[in-house]
Formats: sequence, C-alpha cells, structure tokens
Amino acid sequence: MVSPQNPLKSTNDMNDFNTRKTSAEAIADDPRIVVSEIELELGTLFTVDTLQALRKKFPEHRFVWLMGADNLRQIPKWRGWRQIFRMVPIAIFPRPAYSGRALAGKASRRFKRFRVKSTRGPRLPNMRPPAWIFLRTKPDTTSATRIRAKLARKK
Repeated sequence: MVSPQNPLKSTNDMNDFNTRKTSAEAIADDPRIVVSEIELELGTLFTVDTLQALRKKFPEHRFVWLMGADNLRQIPKWRGWRQIFRMVPIAIFPRPAYSGRALAGKASRRFKRFRVKSTRGPRLPNMRPPAWIFLRTKPDTTSATRIRAKLARKK
C-alpha cells in the first residue's frame, strides 16, 4: 500500500505519489504482492482510519498489518496507535539498528503480553487482536532514504 503522504514526514522528504508507486511496483517482484493505492482511493491519511475503512469495505477479509521495527519504535507517535494494536494482528520485520530498541520501546512494553511466539506466525491472521509477532527473518537493509539517494545519483 503506497501512502499518499506520511503525516510524520515532510513533503520535501518524499517523492511524488506516482514515483513512489512505480518504485514499489518495481521492487515487488513476487506475483503475490499487489501494490495498492487504496489509501488514496479511501481518502485516509492515518493508519487507524485506513484500517477502519478497510474493515468496513471488506468485512469478509482478515487483515494483518505489516511493518518494520523502525515503525514499531515510532508507532507511539501515530494517531490511535493503541487502537491499531486492538484492530488487527501485527507482524513486525526486523530492521538493522532498530530491532533491539523497538523491542524495548513503549509499544512493545505496552502490548508485551500479546506478543505471539514466532512459531505461531502462520496462525496470526486468525488471531483475535491484540496479537503481534516479531518475525525472525534476515533484516533487510533497504530503506526509502537509500532508494531515493540511489535514484538521485542515477539522474
């Protein structure tokens, strides 16, 4: 899902929507990944509002919110962050330099008792929230900042 605008970032720090969508499509090289602009279609800006709209629009679907450890670290700055944890199960990917701090951070501490063992990951979509898992995968060093810098050098 390509967001029209991250409320925590300046528009100066982001490429325009179409550039970011095209970049996401180029990176998503798995046929199971569909790059969506549904947040633009729904007219939502905040994750909590997007999740509410998605649940209303697709009541028969089960959603899992995917995010990196960098976002777990900063989620307490998000509007309705506690509500997000109570709306959908969450899967968190490790990110270099963030994982340890994220797991010791405010959100992890607040929802500690709802953390699911990684062996139960396949069941996450069927779990009643709050439920969250920290995935034990090789950390991906890709970052939007690095992608933008690489594209700028090519220009």
